[in-house]
Amino acid sequence: MTALRPGPTTVAVVPDERGRARRLSGPVLLAGGLVVASVALHVRDPHREGSWGLCPWLLLTGTYCPGCGGLRAVNDLTRGDVGAAASSNLLLVGALPLLAWWWLRRAADAWRGVRRVVDEHAALRLTVVVLGAALVFWVVRNLPFAGWLAP
Repeated sequence: MTALRPGPTTVAVVPDERGRARRLSGPVLLAGGLVVASVALHVRDPHREGSWGLCPWLLLTGTYCPGCGGLRAVNDLTRGDVGAAASSNLLLVGALPLLAWWWLRRAADAWRGVRRVVDEHAALRLTVVVLGAALVFWVVRNLPFAGWLAP
């Protein structure tokens, strides 16, 4: 059974015949890995310089990459300080609700036993938008007037 959902791009929803445990293994492993990483960042504070190493891009160029401040942002989120997290890396904090929605949808599909087959053009457009947003954030956070975006 294949159901087509109308819209700007057609997404085929096909049955996934694997067992539920096998279907859920990806989302569960991802969530577990993120919990372990978050606990590690909570325990070993990345606000202390050099505690998790140094950013090679920052060392080589003296400018901030899109990921700079990401570890500090996760540490701040584990402490419940959303404002400090956004101050460390606004792109990461802004993307978290979208990533959570994607993970929940993926987990729900795995639970129900369906798999979405996405149009290649839609996937390419999404990739271009995400990379474009990261590039704009990268450039703007290093401009003099946007010092508030620096970690």
